Amino acid sequence: MQGIEQDSGYGTARGYAKQPLIQMLRPENVGALASNAIAWLKPPPYTLPSERTIGSEPLSVGRLSSLEARLAGSKRDIKQAQKLRYKVFYKDGDAIADARTMLARRDKDAYDKICDHLLVIDHDAPLTRSGQPRVVGTYRLLRQDIAACRDGFYTENEFDISGLTSRHAGLRFLELGRSCVLPAYRNKRTIELLWQGIWSYVRNHRLDVMIGCASFNGTDPHRLALPLSFLHHFAAAPELWRAAPYPSRRIEMNRIAKHRIDPKAAVRELPPLIKGYLRLGAHIGDGAVIDDQFGTTDVLIVLPVSVIKTRYIEHFSADAA
Repeated sequence: MQGIEQDSGYGTARGYAKQPLIQMLRPENVGALASNAIAWLKPPPYTLPSERTIGSEPLSVGRLSSLEARLAGSKRDIKQAQKLRYKVFYKDGDAIADARTMLARRDKDAYDKICDHLLVIDHDAPLTRSGQPRVVGTYRLLRQDIAACRDGFYTENEFDISGLTSRHAGLRFLELGRSCVLPAYRNKRTIELLWQGIWSYVRNHRLDVMIGCASFNGTDPHRLALPLSFLHHFAAAPELWRAAPYPSRRIEMNRIAKHRIDPKAAVRELPPLIKGYLRLGAHIGDGAVIDDQFGTTDVLIVLPVSVIKTRYIEHFSADAA
């Protein structure tokens, strides 16, 4: 996805370019030119997406007993989410940490700076060493308007979604990613709070389509033949919503003929997150991708808001009990 030019706010240095060269090089102008050129080359100070929206969007989006769902409102909040992701993905999971990640003990990348981060906080859990409430679940949210101004969606590292977004140029996309929950909190309450937060975010920003990568543990597609084939035959996106991995990374999902699949057995092998997406009405892209760093096999999730069943919309509304 191509970036768009943004006004940096440093117009003075550009103004010098319109002056005659000899005038610009006069001693009285050289110092000012250098100073303003340096300022123009500096990027504008970064503001967290959640800080940009504080005036129009409440940070807290739901609460059930001691659990609260809210958006990260500071860099400290985001660090807590990164620490949780490190524990789930690297310490407890199969992801392979490089030296920098291992030293920081945080899962972080460049996308964290441009995303909003949805957190689930347990107010009854012991505080962190820094005295902050403990983050027990998280989701990373990236809106299309922000992704377009940077390096696109994270999903575009694996899947070619250019055709998908161009076919729906009038719709606004939201990328969901880096979802994880501590094992002790992998229950209905936590998941429902996360989805209530996502739905509140979707409504607030008037978003139309949710996309993202969902993962199977393991990188051997032969061992995942049953669930991958089930998704291919029973949950494939229609042509209008279809997208596929880049050819060099594509793994075939159609590994077992449709008539040989036991749907109940296949569903039992689906990760809970993918089951949840399917219940809401999500489509699955054409082909999978192996992510060696995280030790996973990824599929593309495409969830138009228009296909979400009414009972789920009512259930996850902000005013729902």
